[in-house]
Amino acid sequence: MVLERLNQPGIKNVIQKDKEQTLQLELATPERFDSKTTDKIETQYPYEVGDEIWNDAQEAKKAGRVTGTVDTTVSGDGVLLNLLFSLLPVAILVILLLLFMSQMQGGGSRVLNFGKSKAKMLTKDMPKTTFADVAGADEAVEELQEIKDFLQNPAKYQALGAKIPKGVLLFGQPGTGKTLLARAVAGEAGVPFYSISGSDFVEMFVGVGASRVRDLFEQAKANAPAIVFVDEIDAVGRHRGAGMGGGHDEREQTLNQLLVEMDGFDTKGGVILIAATNRPDILDPALLRPGRFDRQIPVDNPDMEGRKAILRVHAKGKPFTPDVDLDSVARRTPGFSGADLANVINEAALLTARNEKRAISNFFLEEAIDRVIAGPERRSRAMSDNEKKITAYHEGGHALVAYALPHSAPVHKVTILPRGRSLGHTLVLPTEDKYTQTRAEMIDTLAYALGGRAAEELVFHEPTTGAGNDIEKASGLARAMVTQYGMSSKLGAVKYGTSGDEPFMGRNMGHEKDYSDAVAAEIDSEVRALIELAHDEAWEILVEYRDVLDSMVLELMEKETITQEDMNRICARVAKRPPMSPFNGFGKRLPSEAPPVLTPAERDQLKAQAEADGQVAVGGGNPSAGSTPNGSVEGSI
Repeated sequence: MVLERLNQPGIKNVIQKDKEQTLQLELATPERFDSKTTDKIETQYPYEVGDEIWNDAQEAKKAGRVTGTVDTTVSGDGVLLNLLFSLLPVAILVILLLLFMSQMQGGGSRVLNFGKSKAKMLTKDMPKTTFADVAGADEAVEELQEIKDFLQNPAKYQALGAKIPKGVLLFGQPGTGKTLLARAVAGEAGVPFYSISGSDFVEMFVGVGASRVRDLFEQAKANAPAIVFVDEIDAVGRHRGAGMGGGHDEREQTLNQLLVEMDGFDTKGGVILIAATNRPDILDPALLRPGRFDRQIPVDNPDMEGRKAILRVHAKGKPFTPDVDLDSVARRTPGFSGADLANVINEAALLTARNEKRAISNFFLEEAIDRVIAGPERRSRAMSDNEKKITAYHEGGHALVAYALPHSAPVHKVTILPRGRSLGHTLVLPTEDKYTQTRAEMIDTLAYALGGRAAEELVFHEPTTGAGNDIEKASGLARAMVTQYGMSSKLGAVKYGTSGDEPFMGRNMGHEKDYSDAVAAEIDSEVRALIELAHDEAWEILVEYRDVLDSMVLELMEKETITQEDMNRICARVAKRPPMSPFNGFGKRLPSEAPPVLTPAERDQLKAQAEADGQVAVGGGNPSAGSTPNGSVEGSI
């Protein structure tokens, strides 16, 4: 239609758009096309006829059908658009690369930000822990409170010429509260507090650890006085030269920088370093010397009073039934760490909620203690009656031997319910905290450990695999008695073997043992003799009280668990055995026949007891006075 109109007069202008391949006609007057009136019409054409159409337009101009101009245009928009589309993928890749590098650098705009410290500074928004939240570690709290007081009131100490300690090392077993103490210092110090883990200094790039140490102390010194807390410092503070091979050890470079920052040529600072570890034995000696870690504070498992205090802290805000006695729970948890005690209270609360109860009772506390000691009860494990009877005799053997031994702790509970990896367990609990053991007590422990094996041999005429863990513990204890504690009269008070350095440290690997093969044979012989002595004692107890053992097994088969009260009833006629194998390794050194001296309190107690019995009190107890009390028991170790 457009090409036909080009051959007619009344056309004002002709425009040929070469890039779009479009021919546009501007008419002198509007005309009607397809029910529409317009003064502009256009059409598209194939590329091949573009020149022909241009010639036709020129002919129309010459013929006078076109009164205006005949023009052609080439649009530049396509070039820019093509350029944009070609550069767009490259731009997207560049943006993604920059975003990736920004995330790798911790979100900062600085390039290669690896050497910056990852320490977190305590802010006011973080929840605060105070010394009131710490229980069972009174000595450690007292030492750390002095650090806090020095930072807040330095004039009192400076008047006496006292210098603030540069470092405090908290060490102890896992779960004893080292990190909790550090959080308490952070909550009460009132000065900038930086927290970082020892593993944060370790990276895949050489030199990053030392750089982060420098940056950490630069930040702390800029805000001095300040406290820096390094958790698990053994990750970077291990003994230098402990690694295997002759290659470069990045950890040593980090440690060297840490040593310089703590007490180097530049003595300016006002920064206190608090560190925590459960392996102080592998730390470098240069790190432990005065001037770096001036104070080394042990954080041990709590004693009875400490356990009571810890339980009260974790019991706050939790509902208990009126009959619950937390002091009794503390007596049932000797050797538990603070984390264990917190877990006991939490497990009891979870068990209470699981059973749709509204208050924590003694039953759930007892179950929680068992879960922490031996693991959860495995109700799905179905044992045959014969296997259950074997387990009952095994646990009954442990319990009966422990009940009859003079130095064994009282039996608290015996159960044949499977827990964790065990098919049953016997729980003995000491009446008081003990920190040393006599040879007689350790031999009784051996006999108690072998009581289950002896019961299997006595009743079923063959042992089972259930005594495997008992034998392992008994063998380890007997070997320690001979090689570490000098409790063998044949081998004497000599320590045999190395100090127990770990093989992964690299030290002492390839070193020969420090005793001959002949001595090794004697050690094995003495260990075997101790095991046999304890095994025979357990056997004799079970033979003498076989009827008591059978009664205990019947009650275990019926109830599955028997308590201390049940044990006292079943074993009413069981008498305590005399001590086994008294120590005779004195040689020419004859022990004194005089008993230990009595303290004033012991003498008053003895006097009161004598008066109560209607006897004349025996005075003395002072060896220098030449008098000895009657009826006193030897307590020397």
